[in-house]
Amino acid sequence: MLFSPVTIGELKLPNRLVMAPLTRCRSGEQGIPGSVVVEHYRQRATLGLIVSEGTYPSHAGQGFPGQPGLVTKEQLAGWANVTAAVHAEGGRIFAQVMHAGRVTHEDTNGGHTVVGPSAIAIDGETRTYQGKRPYPVPHALTDAELTDVVQEFVQGSLNAVSAGFDGVELHSANGYLLHEFLSPAANQRDDSYGGSPENRIRFVADVVNAVAQAVGPERVGLRISPEHNIQDATELDREDLRQTYALLAEAIAPLGLAYLSVLHNDPKGSLVQELRQRFNGTFLVNTGFGLLTTREEAISLVADGHADAVVVGRPAIANPDLLRRWQENLPLNEPNPATFYSSGAEGYTDYPVYESA
Repeated sequence: MLFSPVTIGELKLPNRLVMAPLTRCRSGEQGIPGSVVVEHYRQRATLGLIVSEGTYPSHAGQGFPGQPGLVTKEQLAGWANVTAAVHAEGGRIFAQVMHAGRVTHEDTNGGHTVVGPSAIAIDGETRTYQGKRPYPVPHALTDAELTDVVQEFVQGSLNAVSAGFDGVELHSANGYLLHEFLSPAANQRDDSYGGSPENRIRFVADVVNAVAQAVGPERVGLRISPEHNIQDATELDREDLRQTYALLAEAIAPLGLAYLSVLHNDPKGSLVQELRQRFNGTFLVNTGFGLLTTREEAISLVADGHADAVVVGRPAIANPDLLRRWQENLPLNEPNPATFYSSGAEGYTDYPVYESA
């Protein structure tokens, strides 16, 4: 069943392998995807769906050097070349819309104020264009500013669709802005956006609703990573965690979104499967940063009814022809982590396709 068609929104995918959003830092200081980015995505168009690397919807939302944006006309023209190349190969591609929130620095985002749900800094350093810097204390967004950020997500999503993307995935995982609102460690507000699980999901639900209204719910997916505990967006109280994400799934279920994508190291476990039941729509799973998804696991996740499609990262990095390799159970290229966040073609567009003997 992994290699059978599935429908998400209004898209019919020829297989249930989804390329994960993968940070690769190849778009330069201006955030403009160039020819090497076009070629990278084009090579992987046989996967059922490609989700782009995280793209910022506003300059303040840029999280790291070399990240592409969805803001300037030059960035959108670059993405239009990417989407045209993927479509010419028969592929489908969503843009992941990602606001970094407090996971950035003024030396990275062009001097814009770093923001978050609360004025709590991440413990550690971030890589900027001027070298490593301690994470700054973010400005706690006011209610009025939250409305502006919702509109940034809306405009970024509209820009993505205008650049030829088939839809957008809203990034509410891995400690970035939307996830920060869900995490009680990052969100210590005392207004209607903080405190209880009902309040902490409110901003994420606001963004999802607004983007769905703007571009159509069939073009919108949401990515979450409950219990991932990365970048100080920790979720250590299991009952609070379960309640928070259950409420979020129920809040967005009536919208008819394209999908919900869950990053978790136990996709067959009760937490993730309860979310599937509450969302009651197309459901994607990804086993996470620490575990490499294998062919056998991906096949079983779909065959056993735990997911409608499987999101894969490193196998897709190293194997542009991953679909064929897994269909025919062929050997895989090994990814080179030293080139994950570098520049140029090495480790990006030079992984070979399988050559039959």
